[in-house]
Amino acid sequence: MWLRDVLPLLPEDLSDVVRHLESTYPREGCGVLLRAGEGGSWRVLPLRNVHAAPRIAYAFEPREWLGVLLEAEARGEHVACVFHSHVDTSADFSDEDRRQAAPDGDPLLPGVCYLVVAVHAGHISDMKIFWWDCGEFRGGPVLRAF
Repeated sequence: MWLRDVLPLLPEDLSDVVRHLESTYPREGCGVLLRAGEGGSWRVLPLRNVHAAPRIAYAFEPREWLGVLLEAEARGEHVACVFHSHVDTSADFSDEDRRQAAPDGDPLLPGVCYLVVAVHAGHISDMKIFWWDCGEFRGGPVLRAF
């Protein structure tokens, strides 16, 4: 899969994602992009970061995450993308991101992409998208105004 094939899998408007991640600075923000069907509407759902070290990592609160999955199923939606910020560093997919996304060497959420957003001094500076392909995560920049 190539970057040009993955980018259409993101909504055109990422302003709700940007607002949420800028508002959580200096902690990492996180959430999911839900989609109704293959060509359906998008929904941005910010989630609380409950990681013990929220400046350098993120974790969804388990009951909240379960609720998201149950509600999405009831609404005919699926998790299309997990997003989170990196605070005062690059938007690269870190070793910790890889461990969380594929703890046993296989993706925990098959078919779901990951949007990593660099936030410096409370403002977005870069976005990159990552996806599982041929046994590893590949990625590239999201070329959008933010």
